[in-house]
Amino acid sequence: MNKLSVSILAADFSKLGEELREAEVAGAHYAHIDVMDGHFVPNISIGIPVVESLRRASRLVFDVHLMISNPEDYIEAFAKAGADIINFHVEAAKDPAALIAKIKALGKKAAITLNPNTPVEAVFEYLHVVDMVLVMSVFPGFGGQAFIPESLSRAQTLRNFIRDNNLNVDIEMDGGVNIENAGQVVAAGVNVVVAGSAIFGANDKAAAINEFLIKMQ
Repeated sequence: MNKLSVSILAADFSKLGEELREAEVAGAHYAHIDVMDGHFVPNISIGIPVVESLRRASRLVFDVHLMISNPEDYIEAFAKAGADIINFHVEAAKDPAALIAKIKALGKKAAITLNPNTPVEAVFEYLHVVDMVLVMSVFPGFGGQAFIPESLSRAQTLRNFIRDNNLNVDIEMDGGVNIENAGQVVAAGVNVVVAGSAIFGANDKAAAINEFLIKMQ
């Protein structure tokens, strides 16, 4: 089953709980929560207290995307705050295998992320233990960027490897995904689609979510 993950980076931060509840009622599956430290990426977003507060306001699966240096120092805190999936960058982790094991020991799903300029082969050795791979289709740090078309072939390469090795791993894509390209994204082998501006910037968010769900079938 394909899943839609709404990126709260594009939501109205003055009413995040309300925005998430609306997305949940409309049929979204995940909440994609970008955590940025101003060091690994050139922007600062939210942290542990916000995740903890939102957990009380939403039943969506929380896909917490750590765009931070030294992610191993924060895994336990985000797990305790309510993350369901903890997503870290292969470029930032000192020991990705140990980090995956730590996330799973805490009872959470482990996901590993690739920047657009990182070869997809960098995560092949972890695909037998990870639950999901996030393919960034923009350079991380800011919402509203244009989709990088080459991301589609990168996702397809990952999907082929996963299929050929009989693995059970989700592929997620984040960055510049909209109604127009959502079908192409799914056709490339992505089964978890992240959308932010295309949903939270719409006049009718529920209608936008429904349109995404139709395109993703």
